[in-house]
Amino acid sequence: MGILEKIQDIELEISRTQKNKATNYHLRQLKGKLARYRAELLEGSTAKGGKAGEGFDVSKSGYGRAVLIGFPSVGKSTLLSKVTKTESAAAAYAFTTLVAVPGVMDIEGAQIQLLDLPGIIEGAASGRGRGRQVVAVAKTADLVVMMLDVTKGDEQRQQLEHELEEIGIRLNRTAPDLVFKPKTAGGITINSTVPLTRTDERTIRGILQSYKMHNADVMIREDVTTDDVIDAILGNRKYVPCLYVYNKIDSISLEEVDRIARQPYTVVISCELDLNLDVLKKRMWQAMGFNRIYTKKRGEAPDLGDPLVIKTDATMEAICDSIHKNIRHKFKYAIVWGKSSKFAPQPQKVGMTHRCAQDDVISIVTKV
Repeated sequence: MGILEKIQDIELEISRTQKNKATNYHLRQLKGKLARYRAELLEGSTAKGGKAGEGFDVSKSGYGRAVLIGFPSVGKSTLLSKVTKTESAAAAYAFTTLVAVPGVMDIEGAQIQLLDLPGIIEGAASGRGRGRQVVAVAKTADLVVMMLDVTKGDEQRQQLEHELEEIGIRLNRTAPDLVFKPKTAGGITINSTVPLTRTDERTIRGILQSYKMHNADVMIREDVTTDDVIDAILGNRKYVPCLYVYNKIDSISLEEVDRIARQPYTVVISCELDLNLDVLKKRMWQAMGFNRIYTKKRGEAPDLGDPLVIKTDATMEAICDSIHKNIRHKFKYAIVWGKSSKFAPQPQKVGMTHRCAQDDVISIVTKV
């Protein structure tokens, strides 16, 4: 029996099993097996296929990479051409885009790469169409832009989320706060700083043993699920922010547009009428977690024409590295003007651990 058949059998058994306290342990074990077989399926495809595939090995460029994912003919190619001035073949029929088409967007002074990927079809994670190549490229992204046709309801969104979930991409989630530390002997020791209500120690031990981990220390710092435990064991999951972009809003009522726009992580646009494209770019900037700051030489005005783009959680040490790798070793202190200064609007003298805010101006003082 092949891996696909095993996966189908387990999925069938899960669907047929009644969910109650008596079957919880059995269902969790089945989920563990299912995740293991899916991982083997994907690893096998990588071993046979090598790279992501012809037309998909696009080098990263700019400060970050966003990928456009969606079903055929939802407007991905049109959006790419509108926001990057890149021509991507587009037509009013399915499967126009057959390879990854890169473009570059300018957002808040930063160059962001945007990839238009071929339309995903049902069963992409199992290898149908070019689904595996598409989701493999998606794993390299700093942001997933899920393009949806607002006239077709939520079914397409649910299906895309399912395909990405199966391939190991977790949207708008953070990695579970649990750590496995293998050891040579002593069995499995589980320590938790919070009560576990969504799984239990027996299940965790069973999952670990199914992955041939018989000696390990486990530290859990949040109320994790069985799926979280499996993700942490596999260690190849990608946690990516996602924006759900509903296109063709000119085809529905204003009341419906307002309802959809209020959903979390959602932007509503019309590529045809150029509606809300600037809002989309701003939301992409925020979702990718970038800050724009400016540098200033002593006695001179700040250079507002050439911003430095950093991650929102970047420390002054990381900022020094982004300017030049040797500055960190000569760093004495920095002077900061802006929202992150405790004395704003007056400047503050800060050290290596300081984190800047959007549009701060910094002046770095080095040792002689």
